[in-house]
Amino acid sequence: MDYQFVRVKKENDITTITVDHAPANTLSSDCIRELRLLIQSLANDEETRAIILTGAGRFFVAGADIKEFVAAFGDEEKALAMAEAGQALCNEIESLKKPVIAAINGPALGGGLELALGCHYRIASESAVLGLPELKLGLLPSFGGTQRLSRIAGTAIALDCILTSKQLQAQEAAKLGIVQSVVAPEELLQTAEQVAKSFIDGKSMTSISRVIECIMQGNQESMSDGLDRERRKFAELFLTADAREGVQAFIEKRSPRFTHT
Repeated sequence: MDYQFVRVKKENDITTITVDHAPANTLSSDCIRELRLLIQSLANDEETRAIILTGAGRFFVAGADIKEFVAAFGDEEKALAMAEAGQALCNEIESLKKPVIAAINGPALGGGLELALGCHYRIASESAVLGLPELKLGLLPSFGGTQRLSRIAGTAIALDCILTSKQLQAQEAAKLGIVQSVVAPEELLQTAEQVAKSFIDGKSMTSISRVIECIMQGNQESMSDGLDRERRKFAELFLTADAREGVQAFIEKRSPRFTHT
């Protein structure tokens, strides 16, 4: 499929998605639609075992397309549809059973930070800034920011970041646990690729997918329900060829030959 607002590169089981919507990579409704279609296609793409999400040029993603908000004034249903589309995109990324790494190359503001929060791992360039400034517009984060930021960094930090509308430098975001690592701009994509490889090399997608499901779904469940899911996913693996191969390879002191089945 040809995309207008995103670029796609597949290499060594890793697919890199680059949001390319000049000048600031805003999440217009059309850009969100393309990203959702792409994410849905990658969910069933056997050649993709990990995904890197980044932005073209100076920005990661500056946020939603504010100009589209004008048409929604006085129309609650239009506003609701915009929020639903943004939340759906972030939910679909978070729900992918393949590791998704945000390589935050520049400003990640509003919907851009919410997009990154939907990913499973976040690496920021030293030059990146992150924030949820929606209150300055008389609005609030609506792509999942109020919920994901509080789950990732804690309620107090989420309240502070959103109520002050401040922009965090990359190192400060790392100290708060919002991003996992900060690297020099020229090292960002290489580092993201190394992290992706560390997640998938020598491992089976049958177990990787279940780990992601257990952790991401477990965040929304009670401990009892999360443990129940963990038990069931563990038991399911005993019906897979890869679990049999992995255990046998360990006994025979050799590298496993996984087929992801």
